[in-house]
Amino acid sequence: MGGPLQGVRVVEFAGLGPGPFCGMLLADLGADVVRIDRRGARGGLVGALGATSLLDRGKRSIALDLKDEGDLAVVRALVERADVLLEGFRPGVMERLGLGPDELLALRPSLVYGRMTGWGQTGPLASSAGHDIGYIALTGALGASGRPDERPAPPLNLLGDFGGGGVFLALGAVAALVHARATGEGQVVDAAIVDGTAVLTTMIHGMLDAGAWRDRRGVNLLDTGAPFYDVYRCADGRFLAVGALEEQFYAALLDGLGLAGDESLPARDDPRQWAALRDRFTEAFASRSRDEWWAVFAGTDACVAPVWSLLEATRDEHNRERGVFVEVDGVVQPDVAPRFSVTPGSVGGVPRPGQHSDEIRAELGF
Repeated sequence: MGGPLQGVRVVEFAGLGPGPFCGMLLADLGADVVRIDRRGARGGLVGALGATSLLDRGKRSIALDLKDEGDLAVVRALVERADVLLEGFRPGVMERLGLGPDELLALRPSLVYGRMTGWGQTGPLASSAGHDIGYIALTGALGASGRPDERPAPPLNLLGDFGGGGVFLALGAVAALVHARATGEGQVVDAAIVDGTAVLTTMIHGMLDAGAWRDRRGVNLLDTGAPFYDVYRCADGRFLAVGALEEQFYAALLDGLGLAGDESLPARDDPRQWAALRDRFTEAFASRSRDEWWAVFAGTDACVAPVWSLLEATRDEHNRERGVFVEVDGVVQPDVAPRFSVTPGSVGGVPRPGQHSDEIRAELGF
């Protein structure tokens, strides 16, 4: 089997970040994703990622000039046989090219027209440039991340671009595809990074409303405010992550640290004593190296884990046993997720821009 999306045909307009990530997710799960690269326009950051971007794995590439009428005919021919279209231009760009939703849904009524933007298709910022850091700032997610006495720390561009953007576009595309398969009716999927990132904060908003979360950074249960949910420096300067929230896990943490039964230990349930409790944990973790502590806690219920670097993570015993990472064409990279018992996905190679132009044109009868 070729994955649960085998037989689904996707046309993706080349771009950066969340749009290509969505296309990668669909390709990983078996969809035939044709990426339209702009002929002769792969410089700057696009060129730096370009043909070496793992976000393009498993796709085919055709190089076209979207200002050329002949190449626009190729685009329309691709759309006529496509199930899903993915584009990440600013609002209005596709319409000016004559490739807007009205035109293409008239051409292919069952088409799922996926639009990936930072701010969305509407609103006062819709036409403004932006990047992940700005999108997560506007939703409050960035302001809630980090310690109270430090600047907010953006988690790479994972939270906005990929979590709030690409994943939600993929979910929207598949959901709309289910509807289209049942009814023959296509539609536009307006996936904005601000929308998706805001949805990711739903639980925190619920805690705010219940009075279980303060609208301040670094003073709450899950934002390093609690000393039993934090990161600690070890004797070798490396770090351990601690997430012993529940009482039984906290007990396992104290046992591993050699603090079980210590009556002088500050109370975990009194936020006024958290600073003193954090000092005790800081002192304890600083007494051994990261790997020495991992030898103590590995396999226990203390909810302690080593903070690996990206390369260290690929060598982790659990990750290796489970096959979290895979090597394809000499490049170690994350494997497909999620996993399917009957129709597993697979990681494909990365195409060169325009690599499949002749092949795709021939399929279309050009």
